[in-house]
Amino acid sequence: MTFGNPRFDISCKETPDGRLPGTQMINYASEQECWRGMTWRRAVGTIVALAVGVSVGLLLRTHRLKSLTVRRSIPIEGAVIQRDNDPKDELPIADALVTASDGTTSIRTRSDTSGHFKLVFPKGLLSGQPIVLLFRHANYEPLEFDVLTGRIEAPERLYIAKLVPVLQKVRANSDKKNVVVSNIRVRYTINSMTSRNIGSVVKTFQVVNKGNIPCAKMHPCSPDGKWKVSTASASLDAGTENAFGNVRVSCIAGPCPFTKAHFKGDTEGQRVINVSALDWSDTATFLLEAEVFRTAITSNVRESYPVIFDGALNFTLPPTEEGVSLEADIDGAPMVFPLGPNLYLSWANCTARTDSEKEKAAVYRCELKSGYSFGSAGSD
Repeated sequence: MTFGNPRFDISCKETPDGRLPGTQMINYASEQECWRGMTWRRAVGTIVALAVGVSVGLLLRTHRLKSLTVRRSIPIEGAVIQRDNDPKDELPIADALVTASDGTTSIRTRSDTSGHFKLVFPKGLLSGQPIVLLFRHANYEPLEFDVLTGRIEAPERLYIAKLVPVLQKVRANSDKKNVVVSNIRVRYTINSMTSRNIGSVVKTFQVVNKGNIPCAKMHPCSPDGKWKVSTASASLDAGTENAFGNVRVSCIAGPCPFTKAHFKGDTEGQRVINVSALDWSDTATFLLEAEVFRTAITSNVRESYPVIFDGALNFTLPPTEEGVSLEADIDGAPMVFPLGPNLYLSWANCTARTDSEKEKAAVYRCELKSGYSFGSAGSD
């Protein structure tokens, strides 16, 4: 005989004949409740599966649309340089006009001082129309070539445009004797901040106190909280345009083991310094010392030599350079040529750019004008 509520003895697992295992199904309501629970769990599982499927579908659709949107914009990047059989003479060309066109849409940009250019071309999603790149510069022959494109996505690559100088043939066929530029030197100034020691200062001060007086929880107290503490402070002023360095403070007389001194704020390179001292025994004497420095701007004139490749000279200077000039012999006569902000030379066309590396060096290049040629030092 079975006692108790038979609803708790019914299992929700089906037998092979479709009936519920376990004890006899005495309570019909229990069977119905069991099946309702199973149906509810299956419904929840189905809803969760559908929600996951819809979310994945939306994510894939968003990613696909984003990918297609990116593909509709074609980045075109490269450099414009001078064509030459010797790689060391393939110099960068600045301010070259770069035009990209597919016959309907055109966009333009210009190369920077390193010859670099970059533009983003808006392209129809399924358009297979080629994009033509056109390069123009007043001193070079124009150049044109196609950009590789696909119907859906354009392959990424760097485009190097090598332009032929217009004056190349004129120089080669000229029989006129050129003016010789030789013995070239680069002069420039480097300004730097220097500090010069102009003296030192010394100051003594005392902390007056009487030892062995209990603190009795009256602030301030000694570090161990037992004894009454007295304080004193001192300050120094280095004067206009001066600053302190190598600042130090020390206890020199009295019960120094029961003292402590500390500076208020920074000390190095400061015009005014402040120090405070504590004493929890008898009166102690402190010595405050510092060296005085005066900071000034100094200019150093430096000299370097350019590297000459064919009809151009190249040199780099530190980012802090000022007053750049070239010294050269023109047909044997020594002369000085300040470059100035416009980089003007009577015998060469000069450009300058800032290197992209961490040092940010200034990179100069000067190409000889027609009628001039480089000669060795000491040549006539």
